[in-house]
Amino acid sequence: MTTADDERLARVTINLATEPGDVRCLGLTRELGGTTFLEVLRERPDLRPEFRAAAGRLEQADPERVLDSALRRGIRFVVPGDDEWPSSLDALASAGVLHARGEVPVGLWVRGPLRLDRLGAAVAVVGSRSSTDYGDRVAGDMAAVLGAAGRTVVSGAAYGVDYAAHRGAVAADGHTVAVLACGVDIAYPAAHRQMLEHLGAQHAVVSEAPPGSAPLRIRFLARNRLIAALTSGTVVVEAAIRSGALNTASWADLLHRTVMGVPGPVFSAASEGVHELLRSGRGSLVTSGADVLELLGASGEHLREIPRAPATPRDQLTIRARQVLDAVPKVSPAPATSVARVAGLEAAEVEQLLQGLALDGHVERLPSGWRLGEVVRPTIDQ
Repeated sequence: MTTADDERLARVTINLATEPGDVRCLGLTRELGGTTFLEVLRERPDLRPEFRAAAGRLEQADPERVLDSALRRGIRFVVPGDDEWPSSLDALASAGVLHARGEVPVGLWVRGPLRLDRLGAAVAVVGSRSSTDYGDRVAGDMAAVLGAAGRTVVSGAAYGVDYAAHRGAVAADGHTVAVLACGVDIAYPAAHRQMLEHLGAQHAVVSEAPPGSAPLRIRFLARNRLIAALTSGTVVVEAAIRSGALNTASWADLLHRTVMGVPGPVFSAASEGVHELLRSGRGSLVTSGADVLELLGASGEHLREIPRAPATPRDQLTIRARQVLDAVPKVSPAPATSVARVAGLEAAEVEQLLQGLALDGHVERLPSGWRLGEVVRPTIDQ
C-alpha cells in the first residue's frame, strides 16, 4: 500500500529527474500518481524520449538526501493533496501547452512562512527587466495599493518591474511571493540577494526546480505558468514585443484569469508589447491599483468613481440659462434685447432668465445693460 510519504518521495524523485514543465512526465504523474509513474520510468524508459532522459538521471537522484537537506534549511516540498497545496494550480491540467511547457507541477519547493493555500485572490505584477523609471514607479505604486488592500503580489524577482512590485508590496506591509526559475536557495539575480533573503524570511520564495538548480532559459518559460496559475489576474506593466511578461499574460489567458496592461508612452519600445496586448483586446487597460481591485473584485466591490472636473456654479444652470449666459458680455454691458438676439431667444424670456441669473451673481445689471458677474467671470471658458 502506497503511503503519503511514499508518494512525496516519489514526486521528489521525479522532480529531480525531469525538467520543470515537462508536459508528458508531469501529465502522467498527475494521472497515474508519483509512485506508479516512477515505476514506468524505471521499467519502460523506452516508451518516450523524455522517459529515457529522465531515467538516465534516476541513478544520480538521491531524494531522501535532497529532502532532508531542504528541510534543515527551512525549505519544504508541497505536493497535491497537502493542506498547503494551492488548488488554483490544478487548472494547469487543462490549460494547454506553450513552448512545450505546461501541466501541473509534481510539487513546489517553498521557502518562507507564507502558506500557498492562504494567498487568496493574489495578483501577478510583471514586466520588463529593462524597465523605465515610469514602469518602476507604476509597478511599485500599484503593488503597494494591492498589498495594502490585502492582495498578495506575485512576481518573478527579476530586475526592473518585478523588483519594483515586490518592493512596493513590502513597503505597504502587504504579502508578496517570488516565483523563481532556479532553486529557492539560489539568489538570482545575485544583486537581489538581500530582497530574496527577506522574502524567504517574511513572505515566500517558490520554485518548481529543485534546490541548487540553475536558472536555465527554458525554466523561465515553465516558471511563468506558475505565476499566472497562482493568481487571479496578471498585470503587465511594461513589455517589449518579445517579452517573458507577455508569456505570463498568455498563460493567464489560457487559464481564463484576468489579463491587464498598463499603457505607456506611444513611442516607448518598453511598452510596445503591452500596447499590442491592449489593442488586440486580450487585456484590460489599468492605470492604478484601484483599477485592478475593481476588475478583480466581487460585484459591487472596490467600485471607482468616474474622474470628473470640479463642479462649477454654471453646472447647476438649465440649458437655456446657459444659453443666455453665453450671450452676456464679459466686460462691456449690453441691453437685454442685444443679449436675446445673440442667444437666439425671445426678449421677454431672456429678461426673466437674466433676473434669475442676477440673484445668484452670474450676471449684474448696470445702467447701460447686462454683463457677467463675479461668480462666472473668471471661468467663462468653462
